[in-house]
Amino acid sequence: MDFDQPTLTRAASDLRAGRVTSTTLTTEALARAKANGDLNAFVTLDEAGALKAAAAFDAAGDRSKPLGGVPIVIKDNIEVAGLPCSAGTPALKDYVPQADAPVAAKLRAAGAVIIGKTSMHELAFGISGYNTAFKTGAEFGVRNAYDRTLIAGGSSSGTGAAIGARIVAGGLGTDTGGSVRVPGALNGCASLRPTVGRYSQEGIAPISHTRDTAGPMAATMADVELLDRVIAGGDEVAPADLKQVRIGIVRSMLTNLDADTEVAFHAAIAKMKAQGITIVEIEMPELAELNGQVGFPVALYEAYDDMVAYLAHTGTGLTIEALANEISSPDVKGTYDGLVIPRKLPGPDNTLIDARPIYDAAIKTARPGLQALYSRTFADDRLDAIAFPTTPRVAIASNPDSSSLENFGLFIQNTDPGSNAGIPGIQIPIALGATSKLPIGLELDGPAGSDRRLLAIGMALDAVFGRLPPPAR
Repeated sequence: MDFDQPTLTRAASDLRAGRVTSTTLTTEALARAKANGDLNAFVTLDEAGALKAAAAFDAAGDRSKPLGGVPIVIKDNIEVAGLPCSAGTPALKDYVPQADAPVAAKLRAAGAVIIGKTSMHELAFGISGYNTAFKTGAEFGVRNAYDRTLIAGGSSSGTGAAIGARIVAGGLGTDTGGSVRVPGALNGCASLRPTVGRYSQEGIAPISHTRDTAGPMAATMADVELLDRVIAGGDEVAPADLKQVRIGIVRSMLTNLDADTEVAFHAAIAKMKAQGITIVEIEMPELAELNGQVGFPVALYEAYDDMVAYLAHTGTGLTIEALANEISSPDVKGTYDGLVIPRKLPGPDNTLIDARPIYDAAIKTARPGLQALYSRTFADDRLDAIAFPTTPRVAIASNPDSSSLENFGLFIQNTDPGSNAGIPGIQIPIALGATSKLPIGLELDGPAGSDRRLLAIGMALDAVFGRLPPPAR
């Protein structure tokens, strides 16, 4: 087993063949987690529970299970029985659910060993992972696997950093506007934001029922496919024949790029063309306008009712006001106190206006319009997917300023539209930047329900781009 380039598929096959024990893999993952405390990747590391599960697998585990004995991590807004589920916020730090969320239960039933709960942007409301509520290192904020001075991206920051740092080869995050894809891009791992509704949202601290979904994050697209198959069912996906693939590029999604990202993206497109993929330049002129009418109105309005319902489910007796009162990170505190709790949205001239009419218009008109635009674009141009740089920039400095509204808008500029339409997207690591030496990602968004087709294309592209080298030890 190559501990510097681990994959879930290789670990599972080595365990099945008896070439390695779960105890060996789990011990190594826990040691790496502790050696990388400065990443702030974990809120809870379950050393005793993980080693017990690994020993049980080695003694009498079912070796036919797809993840039998394989160590993984789970974001700390997804419930795991017996472990705290903080959602990255102080008010929930002592909440210990009695049952696994269905997505976690599926992974456990498939034999996975959960080594811990990963840190995140507080309440999943951000892209930096700069959370002042929890830390295991000297500084606040989940840190980038390739450079500890930089952000890991958010909100599934800890899962991205843990995979990028080769602590584990896979795990779960959640995604509302980019939260499994942004940290995937910045830490050099693969991920899937599934079609909304493909996975159960039960037992997951929410932002927005319209936009939220759990999503698998892993070392390779083949690993992401394995996690998706365990959660959603179905037969194993085979890599696509790239000569049969048509991909669109929208010029408006190539704005605000730094030099490294621009060069890497165009090089990736050239490699894809060389493999026989048909690349089509397309226009989606209404994209930005429609997306703007959906994104914040839906997330900020639904955040109130959805969190109230979730808090009732926890049985903690916490009110949303009590939760908000203890929020630690200033950016999230400002969002909750200024917008979520009063149910307001920024109107013209930055005055605050009642959110309900804007929300109703988003749900009844703008979101169906956005979905129709995507459907039409995929159909008219006969596209399997639309390609773009997952994030327009490589990771930026980790500090309170990394959570600015400007950075938030910048880092989700490309991931947000697909989220609002509810369509699936995969993030594929394509290169380390020529100057920055930092991971850069490419995203493919496909039609609603085309998750398995996207995974097949991603698996074929794994062979084209290869695995990024691990961070320097």
